[in-house]
Amino acid sequence: MRNGKLFAKFLMILMAVVVVMAGCSSKESSSEEKGSESKDGSYEVTMAYMSFTNLDELQLVQDEINKIAKEKINATVKLMPISAGAWQQQSQLLLTGNEKVDLILSSSFYGYNTNAVKGQYLALDDLLKSNGKGIIEAVPDYILEGNKVGGKIYGIPSMRDYASYYGFIMRKDIVDKYNIDLSKIKTVADLEEVFKIVKENEPTLTPITNTTIGIVTDLVWGKYDVLGESLGVMKMDGDKVINMFDDPTYVEAAELTRKWYENGYIIKDSATSTEASVNIVKAGKGFGYFNHMKPGYEVQESVIAGHEMVAVKLSDAYSYTDASTGFNMSISRNTQNPEKTMEFLNLLYSDADVMNLLANGLEGKHYTLKDGIISTPEGVTESKYVFNQWMIGNNFLTYPWEGNSPDYWDIMKEHNDSAKLSPAFGFTFNPDTVKTEIAAATNVLNEFKRGIESGTLDPEKSLPNFNKKLKDAGLDKIIAEKQKQYDEWKKNK
Repeated sequence: MRNGKLFAKFLMILMAVVVVMAGCSSKESSSEEKGSESKDGSYEVTMAYMSFTNLDELQLVQDEINKIAKEKINATVKLMPISAGAWQQQSQLLLTGNEKVDLILSSSFYGYNTNAVKGQYLALDDLLKSNGKGIIEAVPDYILEGNKVGGKIYGIPSMRDYASYYGFIMRKDIVDKYNIDLSKIKTVADLEEVFKIVKENEPTLTPITNTTIGIVTDLVWGKYDVLGESLGVMKMDGDKVINMFDDPTYVEAAELTRKWYENGYIIKDSATSTEASVNIVKAGKGFGYFNHMKPGYEVQESVIAGHEMVAVKLSDAYSYTDASTGFNMSISRNTQNPEKTMEFLNLLYSDADVMNLLANGLEGKHYTLKDGIISTPEGVTESKYVFNQWMIGNNFLTYPWEGNSPDYWDIMKEHNDSAKLSPAFGFTFNPDTVKTEIAAATNVLNEFKRGIESGTLDPEKSLPNFNKKLKDAGLDKIIAEKQKQYDEWKKNK
């Protein structure tokens, strides 16, 4: 009997210990869910973003940002640059794996809508109200509205140019050397003579260095709204969703690109290279590249390329929904502290010191400031910190670079306000009902698109096969669903 009572007491003590241990475990788990905070309670925000440039002295910049962030919001940031060529693969690994990442660059060019629907990003509506006052004050309502997927915001667009025109940017020294009159270049066809001059007289320079985004994409700029991605597009003068890849305008651009490729005007590994076009120019191997542009683009690219660059404008300025969804910062589902992460994101839209550090580096080391304009410090031939600031945060808080007007951001606002809006501006396609078809069609895009749009593949042979495979993958169903959603959106607009 006595042994029975002793056993009962032992059992009660054991259960009490288990309860206490469970409580401790629960507290530890709760702490982990809030992030592995330091002893002073601060949280480290990991921010992954795309990088094209030299960031050798990133740690110096990060340390200075953290001094401000620690004081203002009791948080620090770990900057995680990923090269543009590796971005698609690495970002998906971050999103689908278990590695801690808080903020991550998101883009309609890299599956923003699909990732949102999959739950890879957190919905930000409530966090904006509680921890994002600076963002709400800085970002126009229509830009935030255009970012929604299924009625919720999953990314905060960078404050930048919301409109763009396309053109060709090139080395000014080569233009001057051969007395090329850029004022006579009004159309894409006018560039052929320029490419010919460079090809014949500068054998070490490839005239066109486009890689990651195909040349055809630039040549048809202003003709279509790709509606989030290119699986079903809308012409700028219509309201019907069509297959761009069998449209005469696209076919003509593909044929011209193929002609240039065969003439040796396009870099041979354009379809497979992961090197940024500007870096090829910087390395002394290229003359120029097509791209979407904005006021001050020549100055921006000159800094990165290490050569003075000059551009020709080949279209009007247009604005699409991807002005909202093109480049954002999203909060990953893997974050351990959404509130603190939003507080840091809020600094990128409200704190000029943080944004200038991120965008331009350290004053006196990476730039000098005079009369509101920054320039490269005397004696510095190549900066060890060059950031693609336009992708992230509120760029209207940053100093303009030398070569731009002190009222650069006023000029940018005027540029944005003057753009021609797509008839589908603000429409965001929800791919949920056709996810299977989009996955299959995306595989087809990956098989053909870069080859066709770089000129590597002959469109006469490849386009029919490309379009057949898209149709087999379910493109017609995707187009029908987009049309249905667009019509509903237009009716309720």
